Amino acid sequence: MTPHSFTAALAELDLPNVFNPYRECCATHDRSDAAQIRRDNFERCLQAALDAHVDTIWIARDLGYRGGRRTGVPLTDEVHLNDASRLLGGIRLERATTGAVVAERTAAVVWNMLSAIDEPAVLWNVFPLHPYEAGDSFSNRCHTRKEREIAWPFLTALISMIKPRRIVAIGRDAGLALDGISVPVSTVRHPSYGGQADFISGLRKIYGLTATSRQGTTLELPF
Repeated sequence: MTPHSFTAALAELDLPNVFNPYRECCATHDRSDAAQIRRDNFERCLQAALDAHVDTIWIARDLGYRGGRRTGVPLTDEVHLNDASRLLGGIRLERATTGAVVAERTAAVVWNMLSAIDEPAVLWNVFPLHPYEAGDSFSNRCHTRKEREIAWPFLTALISMIKPRRIVAIGRDAGLALDGISVPVSTVRHPSYGGQADFISGLRKIYGLTATSRQGTTLELPF
């Protein structure tokens, strides 16, 4: 499977009370070509990761309505699209929405750490779309077991493409969902709801971060 065929297949998923940002356009916030932009964004990220031989995948639970739903890039809000572009070699990433730029707290913490580590990771979610409460498309909910089963082949296909040496599960739910897969998984606390310090310390341990980076320069860690 190629990044293009992967993203095209992802765009085919159509589920109730789920927004597929690679297929759908939001009537409230999106440009008319938003779905295509998000497909392009994710495909470019995936291709850049393959070209750079990225060996780590960070996996959270679901896309959020303030982050990946708008950008097409998991764990990435509009504020941090430029950071994602830089870390992946200057690839072109575009906004798919109109109006003011929207920030997401989880994305901010994730990208503070990625920028401090200065090492790209493939970003993903156990359920790669945005599940919402019935009647409120701008809400977040946990995906169901059935939804996870439908989307699971995308996770296994991603692992087959990337061939990671490790996976970082962000949050207990993601860690439990990934139990038993063939790649070593390290689980860190989700940064929301008071978990930011534990999230940072968990990643520091995984990456063996010290006061000095591999290039001999001081790391500006977000704590």
